[in-house]
Amino acid sequence: MSEENGSGEADAALLRVRIDLAYDGTHFSGWAAQPGLRTVQGELTAALGTVLRSPEPARVTVAGRTDAGVHARGQVVHTDLDPEAWAALPGRSDREPGPSLVSRLGGILPRDIVVRRAALAPKGFDARFAALERRYVYRIADAGAVRDPLRRYDTVWWRKPLDAGAMDDAARSLVGLRDFAAFCKQREGATTVRTLLAFSWTRLDDGVLAATVRADAFCHSMVRSLVGAVVPVGEGRRDRGWPRALQERHDRAPGIHVMPAHGLSLEEVRYPADEDLAARSSLTRARRGPA
Repeated sequence: MSEENGSGEADAALLRVRIDLAYDGTHFSGWAAQPGLRTVQGELTAALGTVLRSPEPARVTVAGRTDAGVHARGQVVHTDLDPEAWAALPGRSDREPGPSLVSRLGGILPRDIVVRRAALAPKGFDARFAALERRYVYRIADAGAVRDPLRRYDTVWWRKPLDAGAMDDAARSLVGLRDFAAFCKQREGATTVRTLLAFSWTRLDDGVLAATVRADAFCHSMVRSLVGAVVPVGEGRRDRGWPRALQERHDRAPGIHVMPAHGLSLEEVRYPADEDLAARSSLTRARRGPA
């Protein structure tokens, strides 16, 4: 296994593999590996190292770095493998390397991580920079909703009743290509301009409020801050124009409650057609600033 080159492409001698996975984020300190902490990346790279019998940890690039407690059903990563290691995965079986990797990782990974698919990636694929959009869902059970104890780890329980229509109006006013500095924890040199493709609320059959949030990319804590900006509207403490007024700021807005992590799940990452992957990666790198 090897680092990517500066362009994000795999070394010519290696094979790029796309891995699709899901995880329950409850007992993880987020995606990114951190010394002494249990993380999704740490568990995945350790399992890959075991399966591939690698003397060094596997290196993976992820589509979206989820925070501590955030879940994922549609996470995507890529890793670059030696062709011999890839070919050796089936062992004596007649399976292809991809399904073999899925099966072998399933026997090692803890039960709160599931690898759904592994396959050779098309040319130009980069799990992070080639993505067109990420789709998240945030769930809130307010005073009028059925509180299902079996879903307590992916749904926030809110004591006050919420006006779904008011929240939906406020959320939709934020959609577009904008600077979301008011809703982001900024990193020096990195842009906070994003294209928010959709932000809407609906009340499900059991009364739970679900937000769908789609964007080309998200900066740190952006989704939970966006949700936190419209909840006061739902409570009647703020008018429907308040979140949009906050968005006009060019720095982190005070007074926004960053919502609990466990209500949030990364549901899907979308990519362009294979022939457009490389161009998309180059465009995203140019816009996004330092990694």
